[in-house]
Amino acid sequence: MSGRNTALTPPDDASAPVRHPEAPAPGELLGAHYGHCFGCGEGQPHGLHLEARAGEGVRVSAEFTVKPAHQGAPGLAHGGVLATALDETLGSLNWLLRVIAVTGRLETDFVRPVPVGTVLYLEAEVTAVAGRKIYSTAVGRIGGPQGPVAVRADALFIEVKVDHFIDNGRPEEIRAAMSDPDQVRRTRAFEVNP
Repeated sequence: MSGRNTALTPPDDASAPVRHPEAPAPGELLGAHYGHCFGCGEGQPHGLHLEARAGEGVRVSAEFTVKPAHQGAPGLAHGGVLATALDETLGSLNWLLRVIAVTGRLETDFVRPVPVGTVLYLEAEVTAVAGRKIYSTAVGRIGGPQGPVAVRADALFIEVKVDHFIDNGRPEEIRAAMSDPDQVRRTRAFEVNP
């Protein structure tokens, strides 16, 4: 995208992304990585409840319905909620790479208003990898994959170790997540986070 920040432009020596052989299969619902995540968690009554699916290559698609609790102006989605939906979708890409990564930078363009009641369809893909840096892009369309573009974003994610969460998260939530007897849920809680 022209006019974008150079921090979001992969360096010349960046490599093409490679889908991990154990990544979820194309079409597979990714599910919530953490029950209390505002973007995808089922434990958030006013959250986005965003549902992402693995796509081909290093791509995902996702949907969420704009609810009255997501308003900014009367009857319209709050821009921060739309940015959150983009960030959540972009973060889901890391499951396909099988890395733990956090958002380093997110640049969002708001193209048109998104009314309450709208289903926002999002598509995201990793465009390049350079060391710990993961470059990606996303677009959100109103009503479906062929609908008008409402929002788009470019992002830079940084690969981290689980210590990032242990050292910086609130201790009671970290302990609860790490003591979950379900090994898959315990691991996924730290896969996609800000």
